[in-house]
Amino acid sequence: MSKKIAVVLTNEFEDIEYTSPAQAFKEAGHELTVIETEKGKTVVGKHGEKVPVDASIDDVKPEDFDALLIPGGFSPDLLRADDRFVQFAKAFMNAKKPVFAICHGPQLLITAKALEGRKVTGYKSIQVDLEYAGAKFVDEEVVVCCNQLVTSRTPDDLPAFNRESLALLEK
Repeated sequence: MSKKIAVVLTNEFEDIEYTSPAQAFKEAGHELTVIETEKGKTVVGKHGEKVPVDASIDDVKPEDFDALLIPGGFSPDLLRADDRFVQFAKAFMNAKKPVFAICHGPQLLITAKALEGRKVTGYKSIQVDLEYAGAKFVDEEVVVCCNQLVTSRTPDDLPAFNRESLALLEK
């Protein structure tokens, strides 16, 4: 069954951490909506990947989507300064909808105060931040917690991240 996946993304995202899951999700028949502050603009990744924005954060509701993808890079750190994105991500966690966060992606969930007691992984430089947020950090290529949250560390982990994210969408 096709699922609607919200993707929160802004400039300086890690290119492959968007393109790889996006391709895997689309190939599996799922629909992605890229969300930023302004519909119609183009966001640019750290390595030049250009992605058109489908919707403004002001025009979407978490209940319109089945899952949330948070690619890494500098994007999640920029997005977590905007309360609209923090509340959007928190709503997915509270509703127990699937959330996929790779590398620095969990930073948005730290700010949403949505990781306490959760088993997670992420990029090494945010390990202490995750622990301070009450998460149980493990250094593994992919962690699936509570049948809801999929986290991975780096682009090297994308095959496992995509596999487990797709498996969660099938449930």
